Parts: sequence; structure tokens; C-alpha cells
Amino acid sequence: MPYQLYPNATQEGEDKYEWYRKSRYGDSDDKMKMYMKLMGAYGATEGIEYKFGGTVANTLQAHRVIQHYQETKGAETADKIVNSLYKQYFEEERHPSSHETLLRAATEAGISESDAKAFIADEDEGLMDVKMLIREQAGNGIDSVPYIVIEGKRRDMTLEGCREVGEYVKALNQVIKESS
Repeated sequence: MPYQLYPNATQEGEDKYEWYRKSRYGDSDDKMKMYMKLMGAYGATEGIEYKFGGTVANTLQAHRVIQHYQETKGAETADKIVNSLYKQYFEEERHPSSHETLLRAATEAGISESDAKAFIADEDEGLMDVKMLIREQAGNGIDSVPYIVIEGKRRDMTLEGCREVGEYVKALNQVIKESS
């Protein structure tokens, strides 16, 4: 489901490094350097080369594209779009909702360039639907990502925010145990 962490960000955006430093780390270069080192180490273990340049911007158009293709082409296609967007944003320092970024993500997911261009260009198509889904998630009390619900027979397990892999394994094992 779509959810925006920073819905008030502008479409034009602002410098990613400066935004993180000011909004997350109290304008501290030392704290920002620690964050970059930590995220770099986490990423390296997963084959991700985080970079901290580029632009932080509104992601509404990216969510619109993901939601549209999830509904019309399925979850696998949407997952490919998300993976491309993450790579472009976190590793290649690309704008998260530019037409170029969205077009590349869609075509890498197997969508024809002509179909993708037409949908991306019409920024209103599906916009109200995705806005409603985002509001619904906020109304459900979701205020961080990821927000994972593992449905069990006796109870559901919810994991919010960034977690270590072991925490996901523990939750899955608990649901399996309770469902047996």
C-alpha cells in the first residue's frame, strides 16, 4: 500500500545531504557522517552502495505509478518498479519522481515505453485513488515504513520501521508456531 514519509516535500525537492543533515541530525556534520558510515555498512552487506547526493522530493507521482501498475500488471511488476526506483534514488542519486526516473523504472519492469510515457505524462490519472490509499494508511495509524503485518491463525504480528532480519524471522517463526 502507498504511504508517504514526507508528504509536504515539494516536487522540485531539495539537496538530499543537506535535508538529512538539517532535518534528521540537528545540522550536525558529525552525526551525518556517522549516519552515512552506518548506512554504507548496512548497504554493503546487501550489495547496496548508498549515496547521499541527489534530491529529496515528493514521491506522490512515484506512488501513483507503482499503484497503477500493481493494479493493472500485478505485484511482480510493481515490485520491479519499486526496486528500480530504490536503486535510482539511493545508489544513483536520481530524483524520486521525475518523469525520466519513472519511465526507466516502468520500462525496466517490462512495461512498453509508449504505455509508460502516456501514463506518466498524465499526472492526474489515478492520482485521487492513490491519495485516498495514502490517507487510509495514515488513518490506520501507520506513521513509518516498512509496516509489515504477518497474519496468523490466532493473532497477527506487526513490525514497524527498520528491523534486523532476525526480528522478521522471529515473528514468522512465532506465527508458524501459533498456527500449527
